Amino acid sequence: MYRPTYKSYLLSLLTVILAFNFVDRLALGIVLQDIKTDLELTDTQLGFLSGIAFALFYSVMGIPIARWADRRNRVTIISATTALWSCGVVLCGMVTSYVQLLLVRVGIAVGEAGCIPPAHSLIADYFTRSERPRAVARYMLAGPLAVIVGYLATGWISELFGWRAAFMIIGMPGLVLSGIAYLTMREPRLSNDRLLCRTTVCVEPEPTVREVCSTLWRIAAFRHLLVCFSVWYFFGYGLMQWQPTFFIRSHGVSTGELGVWFAVVCGIGSAIGTYLGGELATRYAARNERRQLNACAIAFVVFAVLKAGVFVAPDHYLAFGLLALSTIGGDMTQGPIFAAIQTLVPPRMRAMSIAIIYLFANLIGMGFGPLAAGILSDALQPSLGVDSLRYALLILCPGYLWAAWHLWRSGRTVARDIRTAQLAAPMSRDDRGLATAER
Repeated sequence: MYRPTYKSYLLSLLTVILAFNFVDRLALGIVLQDIKTDLELTDTQLGFLSGIAFALFYSVMGIPIARWADRRNRVTIISATTALWSCGVVLCGMVTSYVQLLLVRVGIAVGEAGCIPPAHSLIADYFTRSERPRAVARYMLAGPLAVIVGYLATGWISELFGWRAAFMIIGMPGLVLSGIAYLTMREPRLSNDRLLCRTTVCVEPEPTVREVCSTLWRIAAFRHLLVCFSVWYFFGYGLMQWQPTFFIRSHGVSTGELGVWFAVVCGIGSAIGTYLGGELATRYAARNERRQLNACAIAFVVFAVLKAGVFVAPDHYLAFGLLALSTIGGDMTQGPIFAAIQTLVPPRMRAMSIAIIYLFANLIGMGFGPLAAGILSDALQPSLGVDSLRYALLILCPGYLWAAWHLWRSGRTVARDIRTAQLAAPMSRDDRGLATAER
């Protein structure tokens, strides 16, 4: 079995890598207004840049990379793709036109697609079913960590040195992390011999892509989670990408002040919510995925109401207070949902299951959410002026109720689906070891 100290190290390193993966997208949201002014762009162009242009390649490339991760060395994949997107972020600060920035964002998307699916698969191999909600929640603490670093650092660097310098600075740590990951992380599928560890993979029967898709589609809970993620990401990315610009336009907050507010409110709030979600699920609903998913559905309903309050609040102090509460409630769902997916699907399909979810969620959500918000804002601008973005974002808030309904439906069948999956699929070598340890 794996030593607890190494498992903690692995989880911490994966978390930091994911944090810098997220920082790039958060930084883009902070400097959208500056990019618009510098390159003379419209809100629709910015929505396309931060939406479908990025999401198309991020989502589609996630499938072959995840397929690779389910068969080969996940450590090598994570290291190589981290280096790729880090170089791209640095190049963002050197572009001189919209087309150049668009092409660089495409390269970043390809690199960032290789982070989450292989990492989730690794975590599932190192942690037992009862440990997974806590482990995945701690991995998803990368989100609040990214918020603190991304908003705080990007806000002040952008204000003091410009948006180009901000991209160059936040891209450099990823190159260092790439090397550390390659040298220190271990792929559990490989031989203990250091030479073979980089070249030889234990051979197990591999399902085809068609078999993976067919197997996953037969799992009712997975189908509802797939739709949930697609709806969630559409409204979530539409709101998240434009929130900083909303506070700048509607409340006159500077980028430096905005960075501090978001670092404190969203960063700390997200950390509290993500941590509590994993701890509560592990303590009070371990091995009870139905209870976990039902609780997440309730959290989504509360989140929708609080989020709407952010955009109708009369001043930015109340708006940030409501944003903090909505962030805590919304992020409590992260660990339980992702952990349920890893338990729900067969072991050799774990990376692919995440990649398929991200394919649809990011194409629909990341791809069209920011674009929809930008189009709505431009359409409302003639009648509402500076408040057009406020009401465009308010229109998106009830969408979380739709996502909550699919979470609830998933909870109704998840226990049965897990039992069916466990009976139908033989366990991998790593899962047999984890099952023994759990008993």
